[in-house]
Amino acid sequence: MTPVRSRLAGVAAHLPQATMSTAELEDRLAERNPALELPRGVIHSGSGVRRRHIAAPHEKPSDLAVHAARQLLAEQGLRADDLDLLLFASVTMDLIEPATAPIVAAKLGAGCLAFDVRNACNSVLNAIQVADALIAAGRHRRVLICSGEMATAFMPWTLRDTKEFFTFAAAYTVGDAGAALLLEAATEPGVLGHRFTAHSAGWEAATVRALNLTTDPAADWPVIEPLTVNAVQLARSLERTDLTVLPKAIAELGLAWDDFAAVCVHQASLPALWKFCEHVGIPQDKVVVTIAQHGNLIAATLPVQLVQAVAAGRVRRGDLVALVGLASGFSVGIVVVKW
Repeated sequence: MTPVRSRLAGVAAHLPQATMSTAELEDRLAERNPALELPRGVIHSGSGVRRRHIAAPHEKPSDLAVHAARQLLAEQGLRADDLDLLLFASVTMDLIEPATAPIVAAKLGAGCLAFDVRNACNSVLNAIQVADALIAAGRHRRVLICSGEMATAFMPWTLRDTKEFFTFAAAYTVGDAGAALLLEAATEPGVLGHRFTAHSAGWEAATVRALNLTTDPAADWPVIEPLTVNAVQLARSLERTDLTVLPKAIAELGLAWDDFAAVCVHQASLPALWKFCEHVGIPQDKVVVTIAQHGNLIAATLPVQLVQAVAAGRVRRGDLVALVGLASGFSVGIVVVKW
């Protein structure tokens, strides 16, 4: 009997129409904090972000995921009823309870099983890992993975002092996006392999904390703190993570970085991206750069990069693509697919 494998049938992305440049963001910060002399140019020089997309005020993460999912289903000539599993893979979410996946499924009109897969910026990669295993086991045949990232909603606009600006600097680098990927059962493999590793002791290096800071019953709960990154702790976590898992994973498949049409790498900042690529040997000309015009798209980063690589003609059917993830926690992973 021919073993069941999974293939990546399609991918789609939704980028909100409204955008905000880094210069405009700095103008808003200055307007909201007239007593502070906030430095100009730090956000761009530190991250490379020039612009980011901003979701509409009435939208939620599930809406961004639904936009991308509807586009993907239309492109594949499918209906929501054709799905037998929906995974929501994202950092931001609509509610603490229930999971966001059933909300997405309800908005799509899908009656299939739905649940969340969350692992910071590696959520989509881990969702591919889960979907691939379930398809190979014969449990599901068509799995939709959705992501809806709306991190700009947690940008801090009122600051106590300049020190707090630097503490929350990473929170100003994010952008909003929706993404969707479709995995299907196939006789020929499309998902060729995946490997993950982690240094969990470094989880405090980058955090978004949910705290109940008030006893007022009328107050909203939880209080969400902005993204806070300790660069020193983050660098140490990266150093203590076994990054050899990446070249080993592609070597086990008989491949090298030059064999890929594109390498999609998570991008929290442009300087960090190039430093990481140099460290693990990824050629710069293989990388799909999105952070400058879209910001850090959190878990939606890699599918958005794949969409743009396909649209630009860099990736065609039959080409090899590597999806390389780095996430708070701290974890690193790679998924190799034949597009």
